[in-house]
Amino acid sequence: MLLDLDGTLVDSAALITEHLAAAIAAAGAPAPHPAQLRGLVGPPFETALPELGLTAEQTTATIAAYRGTYDAVAATHTPLYPGVPALLDDLRDAGLRLAVATSKPEHLARRIVDGVGLGGAFALVGGADHPAGRMGKARVVESVLARLALDPARDAVVMVGDRHHDVDGAAAHGVPTIGVAWGYAEPGELARAVVVVPDIDALRTVLTGDDIWSAASPAA
Repeated sequence: MLLDLDGTLVDSAALITEHLAAAIAAAGAPAPHPAQLRGLVGPPFETALPELGLTAEQTTATIAAYRGTYDAVAATHTPLYPGVPALLDDLRDAGLRLAVATSKPEHLARRIVDGVGLGGAFALVGGADHPAGRMGKARVVESVLARLALDPARDAVVMVGDRHHDVDGAAAHGVPTIGVAWGYAEPGELARAVVVVPDIDALRTVLTGDDIWSAASPAA
């Protein structure tokens, strides 16, 4: 099972938008509306910032400024959603193998996972690797599946995430997505998820039941 990080396991929006707003200002770009900033939590900045009208130069400068401040505090200032550690314990007790698949840089995602005390919960923490050209959720999912030797044509795999990027990136590899309603999606954004759950308890029920795994089975 693959899980997104921001908006699914950790409530990172306040910290991300604080540092991102300062970075955009430092790059000399117009300040986005708060709703636009919140919409930037999840997708890769390399594609999301130009969609707000930033030039290529402003995008590069924003990302550099953001990394210079956010990365230094992300591992110690990112809060977990309540109930996540117990959920992961229950899923592992149920025999599920768990992995993170996030659009965050992989080295930073690993630090955050360790920083919130979840370092032992996952078989793999997979994320973006910009020098290697691995950006966007579809490329991250591809990498995680390959490193775990999982083939959705043979193995039952599901994604859990809060944005349409999770749904679309997983679907590119034949993996269905469970949407979580406590994240950062706009209304209707998760319409292509197989189910959207309202809270941690509902997610536990879905993941420890048979229906979702039947839907994810290649024979389904």
